[in-house]
Amino acid sequence: MAIKKTSKINASFSMASMTDIVFLLLIFFMITSTMISPNALKLLLPQSNSQTTVKAYTSVSITKDFQYYVESQPVNFSDLETTLKTKMVNAEDPVISLHVEQSVPVEYMVRDMNIAQRNQYKLILATRPETPE
Repeated sequence: MAIKKTSKINASFSMASMTDIVFLLLIFFMITSTMISPNALKLLLPQSNSQTTVKAYTSVSITKDFQYYVESQPVNFSDLETTLKTKMVNAEDPVISLHVEQSVPVEYMVRDMNIAQRNQYKLILATRPETPE
């Protein structure tokens, strides 16, 4: 008497659940990548071994050819204070992140610090992590 198998094993594999996971990951990374706003200016920042984690309300950048930018918009130095005042009008805790090229003289930083002091803004000097030699 021959014994028959009652269940047959199906060797096919359904990719439907795998494609769902891939699409969910794709949507997740698309949404999170739009939330990141990198600084569009490429500056060689000075090195420091002390970093802070305070969230800045806006950023001011000074390039090596002494051009000023508020976030990524070019601004003349004479208009810098009024531009910052309009940006900080509704800020509860106004913090400015100052990004200065390494080769820029200190006097340019001090001028920005004076603007922050006059308007009671907190100022953070952005640096890059110090590399061990």
